[in-house]
Amino acid sequence: MTHSELLDYCMKKPGAEQSEHRDWQAAQIKVGDVMFAMVHDADQRPAVSLKTSPELAELLRQEHKDVFPSAQLNKAHWSTVYLDGKLPDSQLYYLVDASYQQVVGQLPEQIRQQLAF
Repeated sequence: MTHSELLDYCMKKPGAEQSEHRDWQAAQIKVGDVMFAMVHDADQRPAVSLKTSPELAELLRQEHKDVFPSAQLNKAHWSTVYLDGKLPDSQLYYLVDASYQQVVGQLPEQIRQQLAF
């Protein structure tokens, strides 16, 4: 998977907005002004950082060498995944969906209603 393919998928989410984080040379994808994905390079490889529960993060890191704690973000909740690794695209899409849902679930009710949830 490429950066542009992942960005396209993220931007199809209701309320998704993209901004650049210049210090990290990354594209941040937010909903309700809260980030759910950060698309960037890690070790000169295409990658995405996604929010998960601490339990899922630990499980993914144990089972997949292409998943590891995010360098710039809270390591308990954020994992970085190589886009060119062995994790199937379907699982990457699932993780994006889960990250998005986790963030949306924490937004105020009024904002969730505007997103058609």
